[in-house]
Amino acid sequence: KVPLLRGKSVFNLFFENSTRTRTTFEIAAKRLSADVINLDIARSSTAKGETLLDTVANLSAMHADMFVVRHSESGAPHLIAQHCAPHVHVVNAGDGRHAHPTQGLLDMYTIRHFKKDFRNLTVAIVGDIVHSRVARSDIHALNILGVPEIRAVGPKTLVPGDLRDMGVRVCHDMAEGVKDADVVIMLRLQNERMNGGMLPSSGEFFKHFGLTPDKLALAKPDAIVMHPGPINRGVEIASEVADGKSSVILPQVTFGIAVRMAVMAILAGNEA
Repeated sequence: KVPLLRGKSVFNLFFENSTRTRTTFEIAAKRLSADVINLDIARSSTAKGETLLDTVANLSAMHADMFVVRHSESGAPHLIAQHCAPHVHVVNAGDGRHAHPTQGLLDMYTIRHFKKDFRNLTVAIVGDIVHSRVARSDIHALNILGVPEIRAVGPKTLVPGDLRDMGVRVCHDMAEGVKDADVVIMLRLQNERMNGGMLPSSGEFFKHFGLTPDKLALAKPDAIVMHPGPINRGVEIASEVADGKSSVILPQVTFGIAVRMAVMAILAGNEA
């Protein structure tokens, strides 16, 4: 443990389910010596109709120093930040389809760890991109870091056409999308955000866009496979790939602790 956040109170406000993000934020805060409070949303007054801002106002009155917020509505963390005292920091842990900034940071850290240089990489992002806040954060970060070839791979119903305006190559064929890729980032199907008719079935999706050993063989021999989790085996990725030598899915999770420690330490006014 390091004492950078000793005496600070960090409230985790997760209005959507989470395993990796919530747990790694909690571990990160505790390793910085913060007091961590996990609000049980299902048993809080939110379930009785209390508004988001009223919930935050009451927690602020308990001398909160930082809120880590995941919410189904895009912009919710920004709204909270606008209504907090200047000394209270708000971390976006994923808001609707909009963004997942710390996942983007840890994904870039993972790529940097295994590939060293971003300037000659081909990165393929595969799956349900239209609903993915991770895809948006990753694409922004990859562009900033100078990745020359970013591909968005998936069926037409799950890949927004405006990605081309961001310099992204859109591929509706898996073989084309992963050919000679250095990094393959798989995304889960977000059924909770889908309307009917976007996909025939998960089996059909796996047939055409699931990452199998044969499809991975089209990428570069030293390609790495990433996934923000949770993975759905046999839907977007085969177990042989998820557990194989190219997979860096578990290191991603480990790196998330250090990255989130750095974010919280910097926000609290300390250099990580």
